Amino acid sequence: MKRIALLRERSLPAATTGSHVPASGLWSPEGEEHIVRAFSEGHVFPAHNGSATIWRRRATAETSR
Repeated sequence: MKRIALLRERSLPAATTGSHVPASGLWSPEGEEHIVRAFSEGHVFPAHNGSATIWRRRATAETSR
């Protein structure tokens, strides 16, 4: 069961400040798609500009425009 739960968590397209990064990759704070940061799985999402935010996972193709 734990393995299924972990796979489901990794597919999450968004997470909030203070939560663990569900999957390594590129993430942007909500509403600021021009800002792209790389996070490794298991790290904790930081605040953005001193406030809590929602981090959205970016597809690789989106960032190469």
